[in-house]
Amino acid sequence: MTLLGRLLRNRRAGETHTAWNLPNLDGPESLTLTSRDFSDGGSIPLANCAKNIGGDDLSPHLAWTPLPPGTAQLLLVVEDIDVPIAKPAVHCVALIDPAANDLEPGALAARQPGPGVRVLRSTIGRGYHGPAPIKGHGPHRYIFQLFALENPLGGNPHATPPDRARPRGVLSSVTPPVLGRGRLTGVFER
Repeated sequence: MTLLGRLLRNRRAGETHTAWNLPNLDGPESLTLTSRDFSDGGSIPLANCAKNIGGDDLSPHLAWTPLPPGTAQLLLVVEDIDVPIAKPAVHCVALIDPAANDLEPGALAARQPGPGVRVLRSTIGRGYHGPAPIKGHGPHRYIFQLFALENPLGGNPHATPPDRARPRGVLSSVTPPVLGRGRLTGVFER
């Protein structure tokens, strides 16, 4: 697997197709997203990584600054921008009740999400899926992106319900405006 990582070392999805760069998710960068588990640009602990590489697949603690008035729902998207494919891999998509101030470790679990959390489909499956980059591919950046939505998802009866939609379908169904947004980047390498 190390050879494959080295061969693909210069192939990376990049930030162009991240949720952050979608026109309908543009908004003021007024939220600060933090974690007790890692700092912005810091290493993601093994406990927050996938089980197949020795982790616990436990979503990290996340906290954010006060939300803008009028926030009806929060959208959290976690993407690996260094995966060697055309678009970032979506590791988690979740809708969060705006009454929540933070998420405790494990709150993004598919089977038992935390209070006020509704986990949706990701590229890999439902719920949080921790880092498991190709061995030898180099550092991977995982961007945790939080969006404060004025209009909750699922209001359009003619659209695919968020629980059944693919990640890119969920992201494209967001109706502006985004009242605020923030991001936190963690790094992991094998």
